[in-house]
Amino acid sequence: MGKRGRGKGRHNNSRKTQDDRTDLLEKIDMQNERLFAYYKAQNIVPEEEWDQFVDTLRQHLPTTFRVAGSRQTAQTLNSTIKDVHVPSLSNVVFEGQKIPPPVQIPWYPDGLAWHFNVPKKVLRKSPEFKKFHSFLVFETEVGNVSRQEAVSMLPPLFLEVEPHHRVMDMCAAPGSKTAQILEALHAQDTITSTSIPSGLLIANDSDNKRTHLLIHQSARLPSPALMVTNLDASNYPSIKIPGTSRNGTSRMETLQFDRILCDVPCSGDGTIRKNMGIWKSWLPMDGNGLHALQVRILQRAMNILKDNGRIVYSTCSLNPVENEAVIAEALLANPAFELVDVSDKLPELIRRPGLHTWRATGDRTVATTFATYEEFMASSLDDIVKSKMTEGHWPPKDAEKLNLDRCLRIYPHLQDTGGFFVAVLQKSAKPASASTNQTLERKRDAESLNDNDNNGPESKRLRLSELPSEDTPTPVDPVTSEVTKSSEASQAAPIAETTAQKTQPEKKVKDKSSGNGGFKENPYTFVSPDDPTLRSCIERLHINDDFPSSNVLVRNPEGDAARSLYLANDIVKTIIKHNDYERLRLTAAGTKVFAKQEAGKGTEAQFRVLGEGLPVVLPFVDPASIITGDVASLKTLVQTYYPLCSAFEEPFRSIVEARPTGSHIVRFPLGTHGEISLSHDILLPIWKSNVSLTLMIDKKAKSALSLRVFGADITTVGKEGQADASQKPVDEVVPMDQDIADDIKNYCK
Repeated sequence: MGKRGRGKGRHNNSRKTQDDRTDLLEKIDMQNERLFAYYKAQNIVPEEEWDQFVDTLRQHLPTTFRVAGSRQTAQTLNSTIKDVHVPSLSNVVFEGQKIPPPVQIPWYPDGLAWHFNVPKKVLRKSPEFKKFHSFLVFETEVGNVSRQEAVSMLPPLFLEVEPHHRVMDMCAAPGSKTAQILEALHAQDTITSTSIPSGLLIANDSDNKRTHLLIHQSARLPSPALMVTNLDASNYPSIKIPGTSRNGTSRMETLQFDRILCDVPCSGDGTIRKNMGIWKSWLPMDGNGLHALQVRILQRAMNILKDNGRIVYSTCSLNPVENEAVIAEALLANPAFELVDVSDKLPELIRRPGLHTWRATGDRTVATTFATYEEFMASSLDDIVKSKMTEGHWPPKDAEKLNLDRCLRIYPHLQDTGGFFVAVLQKSAKPASASTNQTLERKRDAESLNDNDNNGPESKRLRLSELPSEDTPTPVDPVTSEVTKSSEASQAAPIAETTAQKTQPEKKVKDKSSGNGGFKENPYTFVSPDDPTLRSCIERLHINDDFPSSNVLVRNPEGDAARSLYLANDIVKTIIKHNDYERLRLTAAGTKVFAKQEAGKGTEAQFRVLGEGLPVVLPFVDPASIITGDVASLKTLVQTYYPLCSAFEEPFRSIVEARPTGSHIVRFPLGTHGEISLSHDILLPIWKSNVSLTLMIDKKAKSALSLRVFGADITTVGKEGQADASQKPVDEVVPMDQDIADDIKNYCK
């Protein structure tokens, strides 16, 4: 959702459950005459719907979740929910009341999103719902389920991302929408086909701590196409990649994107159903103060978008000052863009059109709202208040010509959701607008390259009127010495020696765009395809020559031996090789595929394939090297940490005993195995020591696998952890977007 502050507007009793509060107390708390007066003045809903709208705001927000991950995993898991869990929950009676089972959200593609509204005491005490809750907890922890508000799922759907697209998520943390975009990039993946799309996703967030949460969340679908950066979105620097000029000579050019998501920081009053503190804290200045930042972020996205590209702008606010006003101001400054009519998309989604008229105010009491900026400036309000508002807070003249009705407004009473706003913008390929945008880009490039410390949100917004008029396109800036140094130093480094040869000078540049001090991440370094350690790893794991070994990276402190190997696709590699990693504040790139496994005394250490990297590596593995297992063997591996090879039944026992020490892959084929049926092949990494085997997935993933296959958590640690996890409500396992977001004021510093 649009990002909202963690500390801002949270009720002191927000940790209390629905069962701990009475409806009477809730109704008393849920009053704010300023909010009512402001939104009545906007006419956001017809008068006859007002009472229903307000009553819904006072109701508990239902739990919604999305089945995530790769297409095959998602479809299998969704079938389990639909065919196993829903029937078992369809006739549950608790304290004399029938409890409804989960239902699919009708507008979400392929029925992969679910909605259920069950009191927490039912989840704790009903055996049927307790089992379902445990299932959700474990699948959420391993990333196969995303606890996400229904309306938060909308922006990535309207982006319509394809595997070859270059995509930017400008304000990405905590990562639920980023994960949706990654799923779209990997939509064509299968077990036997490549898991390396040609496209790109750069997920950015301005807060360094949030970027690490973003990396963790994105790991649900490991992708060589992912990069994570830590920059102010409103002044995102240009990214340089090699290109070709019209006369055929090589030159550096600016990377432009096919799709950009601007899910911007906002006041978040659309989340009032779960963030109860908003009832007491809401003020019109919450949205007024964010308007300029929101415009800057959207305009920066416009400047780095390709012709015919698409931007989705979204907030979890109902305020037109943060929504239609931002869109109108950006469209007037960028005539190459227009709003896309998406009324035929997601036909079962109930939505309302965007507004053409609205009334802004600087009056904290909302005693008066103003139809125009001129009326506001002529009022008796304090001059300091007036100085904080701009003409852009109000509807422009001839607002109807901008087709603002093509925006989407989602109100809570329409489909029992949170409040939300979405606008889809398309860039045309008109020659005049192309020239204008190149002029904008050239000026932005110069600012970014010459004074990178000036990229705070307080930087002056670019307007077309501030730039010289030019009739012909201007070539892109030549390659700077900074980029050249990056390119030269990013050449292959040997794993066995330093493996941390820096792609840039060692001196850290103190960054003023964030409150996190200097940027301290280690640079990525590409490994030579002929490196002995890498070649040994590839040979031991029986990986074929099609594997892109020239795209393997390491990331180590200087002088340390490599412990992990990462894999990036071609466009990620190109960006790393031709851009300063500190200037991009590159926090993560590609996906980890191999890790060093420490061996016993006197034994050579080897690299093993990681569970998270297996989907990426698997298409390149010789099928003959993959061990075939049975469900009995799988059960032993799940139940026991280090089962002896002799503990397994034949023929699996003889097969593994004949294999050398090291990393191997086991396939458990689809079909019926006694009482257990597998709907698809399960492929897992194992490690073989001299006398035992180990299933190389973490304990949470092992518990989730156990529940999925055997219907119960049969792992040793899992049984202990299940009791604790079953006491947690689902929404406390993976917090919602706005709960994880940092304070808006910190973002705006």
